[in-house]
Amino acid sequence: MSEKKGFYGWNLVAVLFILDFINMGFPYYGGSVIVNGYMSRSLAMTGSMRGLGFTLINLFVGLAAVLVAMCIVKFGLRATFVTGSALLCAGSLFMATYASKPWHYLVAFGVVNGMGISFATLVPASTAVARWFRRYRGRATGLALSASGFAGLSAPLLGKIIRAHGGNWRLGWYIVAAAVIASGLFALLFVKESPESLGQSVDGLPEGLQSQPTKTDALATSHAWSSSAAYRTPAYWLIAVASITSAYPFFFFVANWTKHLNGVGVSAAHAEWALSLLTIGTLAGRWLGGLLMDVMNARAAFVVSLCVFFVGSYLAIVVRPDAMIIAYAAAFLNGAAYGWAFTCANTMTAHYYGPAAFPNLYGMMTLLTSVIASPAGYTGGKIFDIYGSYTRAFELDCVMAAIGILAIAFAVMPKPRDEGAGVAAQKAA
Repeated sequence: MSEKKGFYGWNLVAVLFILDFINMGFPYYGGSVIVNGYMSRSLAMTGSMRGLGFTLINLFVGLAAVLVAMCIVKFGLRATFVTGSALLCAGSLFMATYASKPWHYLVAFGVVNGMGISFATLVPASTAVARWFRRYRGRATGLALSASGFAGLSAPLLGKIIRAHGGNWRLGWYIVAAAVIASGLFALLFVKESPESLGQSVDGLPEGLQSQPTKTDALATSHAWSSSAAYRTPAYWLIAVASITSAYPFFFFVANWTKHLNGVGVSAAHAEWALSLLTIGTLAGRWLGGLLMDVMNARAAFVVSLCVFFVGSYLAIVVRPDAMIIAYAAAFLNGAAYGWAFTCANTMTAHYYGPAAFPNLYGMMTLLTSVIASPAGYTGGKIFDIYGSYTRAFELDCVMAAIGILAIAFAVMPKPRDEGAGVAAQKAA
């Protein structure tokens, strides 16, 4: 008799890590260096036009999220990832071979790549973790979706390659296209739909151990919520508000951070490293947030993450070229705050409503977050065009964080109606 295969869940986390590394890191973070440093000068784009591209990419990540959820339910996780890789390849090759006007950049980078990132990253990866894990859902989420922080190291590498080739930003997009082709093949080979598809169980535990009480029981529901029932609870919408307000500062940073540093006298090379620390910060934040979500009250973990934005924004305002440690600390802290809050919003949704409803719920939340927070890149560029400084944009980030803290403070875990009725009946008896 052949030995039973080991639990594939942690192998899947490694697969999702690699997919996140490529599909988010290269087109989004690497694309930020290409657009801000080289492409915008070649295409003569204003600050607001450049920021509009990042607004569109964040917007279409969200607009496509509902389609992504439908694709997961109908065709599966593997097909969804491959579709995302195909879209990213198409958008990147268009910019590498044809783009010559600002509106070409808006369509290819903002619309096509935005949809590609949606299909190839957040919703399918989060759904996979929700299906495979319960006890360790927080840390698995943090690990699986933290790879884009490492991918931030591609920013100075891409910048160095482009500079070595006379500022040829099209070469950068060829590199992105090659990377996402590799990710599609990897997803096709190694993504598995669910524990049941391999004859395994959630968390890799035998059925007898599944029912044993754990700390997670106080953090995660055992009720099989439907999407429609979840939408009727205030907690879902409060989590969505906090997700929006934590995404806004980060969207602004990715779109405008290197331009802000260049404007205060920081060199292009140092600015690229500062952008890398922003993405590495997201990695640290997602790991920390994931660990905390498995052991402590979700709302407390979420609120602390939003508080970190205040420190990061202050340091960003006072940054100067003769003290690069301030720029590096500002980048790292803002990235950590977003990564931490991102894992909290993701895991809270799965904890509160369960894996069955999660694809639709998280798809809708991604849509709302992207649509409402996506103007951050454009708004930041417009503020700079008007005032000649990003200071007021950083102050707006702090306002957003304060709104998120207020929302999450009231987002208590909802009780199903039948459960509440049962408790009331017991008290009456």
